[in-house]
Amino acid sequence: MYASESAKAASASESRYRITVPIAPARNARVIALDTRAASVARRISDGPWANARFYTCEAAPDRGPADEFLLYRLDGVPAALDDMLRDTDVVVIMATDDSGGTRAAAIGSACSARAITTAGVVLGDGFEADDAVAALRPHARVLLLSADESDAFELLRALRV
Repeated sequence: MYASESAKAASASESRYRITVPIAPARNARVIALDTRAASVARRISDGPWANARFYTCEAAPDRGPADEFLLYRLDGVPAALDDMLRDTDVVVIMATDDSGGTRAAAIGSACSARAITTAGVVLGDGFEADDAVAALRPHARVLLLSADESDAFELLRALRV
């Protein structure tokens, strides 16, 4: 009788080939919520088992300047400059639930692309309330997740080793 390949791989003699250390997390991950509902999701999942992840909200500039001008804030309300935030960053996850942040998504995605920073997009919601956000993220995001379930955002962050 022959053992299957799966049985052989699970044997004690094959255990010496198994990787026993956890996969290292991304060195510096940033999660940017583009709208109010996305910020609520970011706040809920920010307590997760993240290594060096930092979470931000993104708002249009109050002086109503060009559409791509915006302000970033850490979840504790401290302002952050995009250039500073991206310095030494490995992965940026952009979250949206509607189209209000489409131009900001494109500007952040472009800045990440220029710096060769891996970018992922998470668009949460029922239906297609965020078509513009999806279109803005598509050219820049290596991973683009559209889901009605916010737990998928948590799972994406885990998959990216944030």
